Order: sequence, then C-alpha cells, then structure tokens
Amino acid sequence: MYQHFTMTKSKLKIKNVTFPLYSLNTLIIGSGAASLNTAIQLHEKGQTDLAIATDQWGGGTSNNTGSDKQTYYKMSLAGDVPDSPVEMAKDLFNGGCMHGDIALCEAQQSAQAFYNLVTHGVPFPHNRYGAYIGYKTDHDPRARATSCGPLTSHLMFKHLANVIKLKRITVFDLHEIIALLTATKDNEKHVVGAIALDRNNLQSENLGFVIFNAVNVVLGTGGPAGIYKTSVYPESQTGSSGLGYKIGAIGNNLTESQYGIASIKFRWNLSGTYQQVIPRYISTDEHGNDEQEFLNHYFPDMGKLSTAIFLKGYQWPFDPRKVFNYGSSLIDILVYQETMIKARRVFIDFTKNPTGEGLLDNFSFDDLASEAYSYLENSGALFGTPIQRLQHMNQSAIDLYQEHGIDITKEPLEIAVCAQHNNGGLKGNIWWESNIKHLFPVGEANGTHGVYRPGGSALNSGQVGSMRAALFISKRYANNPPDTDEFVASTASQINGTFTFAANMINPDVSQEGAFAKVRDQIQVRMSTNGAHIRDIKNIKEAVKLAWQLYARLNDDMKISSATELPDAFKNLDICLVHAIYLEAISEYLQKGGQSRGSYLVRNENGAKPCQELDDYWRLELTPPDAFVNQKILEIRLNEQTNVVKQWIDIRPIPQQDLWFENAWKAYFTDKIIG
Repeated sequence: MYQHFTMTKSKLKIKNVTFPLYSLNTLIIGSGAASLNTAIQLHEKGQTDLAIATDQWGGGTSNNTGSDKQTYYKMSLAGDVPDSPVEMAKDLFNGGCMHGDIALCEAQQSAQAFYNLVTHGVPFPHNRYGAYIGYKTDHDPRARATSCGPLTSHLMFKHLANVIKLKRITVFDLHEIIALLTATKDNEKHVVGAIALDRNNLQSENLGFVIFNAVNVVLGTGGPAGIYKTSVYPESQTGSSGLGYKIGAIGNNLTESQYGIASIKFRWNLSGTYQQVIPRYISTDEHGNDEQEFLNHYFPDMGKLSTAIFLKGYQWPFDPRKVFNYGSSLIDILVYQETMIKARRVFIDFTKNPTGEGLLDNFSFDDLASEAYSYLENSGALFGTPIQRLQHMNQSAIDLYQEHGIDITKEPLEIAVCAQHNNGGLKGNIWWESNIKHLFPVGEANGTHGVYRPGGSALNSGQVGSMRAALFISKRYANNPPDTDEFVASTASQINGTFTFAANMINPDVSQEGAFAKVRDQIQVRMSTNGAHIRDIKNIKEAVKLAWQLYARLNDDMKISSATELPDAFKNLDICLVHAIYLEAISEYLQKGGQSRGSYLVRNENGAKPCQELDDYWRLELTPPDAFVNQKILEIRLNEQTNVVKQWIDIRPIPQQDLWFENAWKAYFTDKIIG
C-alpha cells in the first residue's frame, strides 16, 4: 500500500524565476460533470490527494447547456421491455466506428453511474413504485432516455459541485492550464504535471505561472467548442484538447461531430418539444423585413412539411440519411441555405401555425403522419397554436427563455445550424487512459463515441468514464508524486521554455486591440466553412494549409501588450492547433473516399439531390456501409517533430465475456480485474 500523501505547496526556482509548486497525486483539469465525478469517485476510494484546476468554475457545457428535455441515456430500468448491458452495448456499437469494448463498458456501468447521480441528489423522475421510466431519443431503438427537464446537465453539475464542497476538495479557480509536462519512462511518454496561469497573478514577476507536479492528470475540458463560428456551445467554453495533442496524445474519430438547429441570441438546442409542437419557420432580410415561410418552396404539401418539423424533435441532429423524401434533415439544409448562402436571417415563430402560402392547404392536424398525430394526441395537444401546445406540454421550455430575457410567447427565435457535440476526441482505453501514460481524458474530451450515438449517451459516457478512470488511478496509480529534484530534472527545460515563450510575447509598445478576436474569428470561420456539417473535398486541402500557416505564425510572431493577455494568447494557440488537426482528419477521410455520414453532408456533383426543388449544389452520396472508412477508425497525432501521423485501425468488436461467477469471484478478490 502507498503511504497517504497530502498535496504540498513549495517553491520552484528556474533561471532566477520563482514559481509556486503544488505536488499531488491527481490533478483534474476542468469543472464539468465528468471532472467533478472523477474527483468524487477518487475521494470516495480513499485517494484524497487531488485537486481541480479550472479557468472558470462552472463555465463549461455541463453547467450551461440543455434543450427542451435534456436527455440522459442509460440502460432501461423500468417496464417489461427486455434490455441488458449487452443489448445496450450492441446499440452503441452499431452506431459505427465505436470500439466494442468501450461500448460494453459504457453499457455495463450505465446503471451504476446513473444511480450514483440519483444518490447525490440529481432529480431524475420516477413513479410511485420507484421505476425510472424512459422515453425514446434519437438513434435509440429502445426507450432508454430520461431527463430532469431542460437543465439536466446543469443539475448534474450543481449536485456534484455540492459534493465537492462537502468533501472540501481543493479547487484552483481562475487557473488556466496552458501546458502539460511529460517525461519518458521505460520508453513510454508519461504526463507528470502541468503549467497553469493564475489569472489573479498575471502581473507578477513569474507571469502568474503555477506548476503542478502530479502523478496523474485528468483532462475534462469538454469538446473543441472554440473552433466553430456557428455554435451552440456556451461562449464560456472553448475546450483545451490541444494540451493533449501537443504532447502526442492520439485523437480518434475527429471527423465526427453533431450539428443541429439552435437559437443564437441565447445559445440553446431547439430539439424535442420545441419542434414537436410544429412551429412556423420564417426568414427575413438582414433588417427583419421581407418575411417568407421559405420551407414551403421545397415541400410538396403541408402534411409532409409539418411532419418533418415534428420529427426534428427526436431527429434533432442533422443526418444526411434523412434529407431524402422530404425528411426532417432537409430542414437543416434549407436553414443553412437561407443563412449562409442567401445571407438571410431565419427564425422559429411559436405564435402561429405554419401557413400554406404557396401550398394547396393550410396547417391541419389531420394531414400529419400517424407518428406525429399519435404523439400529439397522446399528449393531449391536438389544439391551438405552437406556443399553446408548448405551454401544455412543456412550460419549463418557455420559462427557460424568459429567464434569459426572451419571451417566445411574443417574439420569434433567431436560429442557425450549429455545432453541438464532438463524437470524436482524445483516444482512451477501457480505463479512459490515453496513449500518454497517466493522462485520462474524460467527458467530451474523450472520443469514445462513433458516428451515430443515441441522444444523451454523452452524459452517460462522461459519468461511466470518470468512474472507471478513478477506479484505475486508485488501484494502480495511487503512488506519491516524485520529490522536487526528480520532478525538476525531467521538466525544468519544458517549464523554462514555456515561460520564455510567454515572456517574449510581451511588448508594451505593441497595440493588440481586437487582434485576438480577429484571429479567433479567422479560425472559427475556416472551421465552420470547411469542417462543419457541409464539407467539400475541393476546398479542404487549402483549408488545412492555411490552418497550419496560421499556427506557425502565431508561434513565431504573436505579440501582446501585457501579461494580462497571456490567457487569450495561449487559448488562441490551443484552438488554432486543434482546428488544424481536425481539418487534417477531415481531409484524410475525404481523400479515402468518405462521403456523407453522421451529421455532415459531403458535396458530390455525381450524387443525388435531396429533392428536385434544390439545385445541383446539394448533390450528395451516402457512405456505403462496407466502405473502408466505415470499417476502420482514423487515429491522428503529432510526432516529436510536430508532423501529423495518421493511422486507420481496426474496430475492436464487443468482447466475449467469461460470465462464470466463480471465475469472476477469484479474479476480483485476487485483484486481477484492473490491468
């Protein structure tokens, strides 16, 4: 057994500059639900030598996002419909390009992770018999979904944060991690610590640098939110995956993200009931004039149009398979065409039913497909206007906007097709450990998901993954951090190099007013144009080249007027690196013959048009099931020379388990489970 160790604070002097040094077993970066659960799980397993570092407490996706009924996906725990961990694993795995052993882990510990949240006070609804009844979500063959309402992940953050406070776990707030420190041991690269910027101490001689000497680093900073221009990610979240890529961590499935219709004045997903009440879609010119119900020009009748709007509820992510035959994702294309090609503004109006302008008939419930009609009938909502139906079915969805100064009972919501979630990310094994030893990406930073995932499965994955990472650390990596001399011997040059780089950026004579925003905008426009839900092989190579040119220019020439701008400078570097790597992955996918799949459309002049009313710009071809890119997973990393290395690997199947109890008993009690 390791001796108990408590985080210590000391001083570290390198090249006449003194830095605060914290030595501890585990540093957790980020304050989302996955990060907080990692800390709690470690603490409850007796590993109390840990701390959380975050640039803004509660600033991430967990605390700031949702939808009409934000979904948590889990194994079915109610009713008489058969379900099992293996069945759930199959459904996750069948989404494509997801490793089977990861799918099995996420399914097998789904109930445990869910009940852990219930125990900590997250108010998932159940009936009087204790049944946590489910409903069906997107890409879900069973009714496994549950919800606390619009703010499910916020409530997860809130209740987990309360536990962090009760356990008195140390939190370094306003500490921006700007680099991970590594050492090579037994010919393998290990993470051994991190460098942070203390935002309250940037003007000091050490520029606010804080050094962490840690055995383990858990990276829970969310998806790459900062790389997109059109985004529903909270503005407070940017992501920090570049920390991992810079030290050689492997990314996988970086081509796979989710995009969908969201409001942009207040960033929020418009899924579920927001669509199932069948609101009116309108577009205007830039000044709000020339109102048009633009969808009417592309649908043959009101029945198909209103049914497609309804289906956007639980077919919310854009899906190229659903653009044909007047499917629900045709709406995403038409919204994009209005906003990005025609430069018009698009709104959802809940105050009126869709009208039949240009069509034969006005809106009528009788024209709905049976699926939509039955849903509204069972909900007692076959009446009135969209807002009246929403008031009847989900008043909290209206209240949410009112809390942010938007009254959707009176005003329309401006919308766009926005980036919402990255299904890829940093690679992890079944214990969520990266190829860089002792580095554990958790939550959306970890790319466990494949091409298609059930709505809400990301929340399950984040809780299961953080639980498994904590178990592995507590059992195998619970040792004390090295002493200061040993730590300095392996990291002094990295710390000094980062400090010198930061110091050399500062030039009081340089005016950088607006410069960071311009660089960020350049990155985001490039990514939303070339790497979002509409992609074109003709443009991707140039986008990759320009991305790397910008990254080199930022590293060589970026100047700031004072140390207070260091967090923005390092954040732009991180975002720029990430967008270059993501574009590399997209380019590789397209060059290998990849076509439309998941949540993006690849333009193909030899393909088919979604509908005859659209022009040839929208021709596409779906990626065949047996295509090379569907049989492999793309891994991508930077080598020691910062060259991009790409590798297509086989998809691991769902493992065959030995379920004989006596064997499991022996393996468990002889500590052979974790390896």
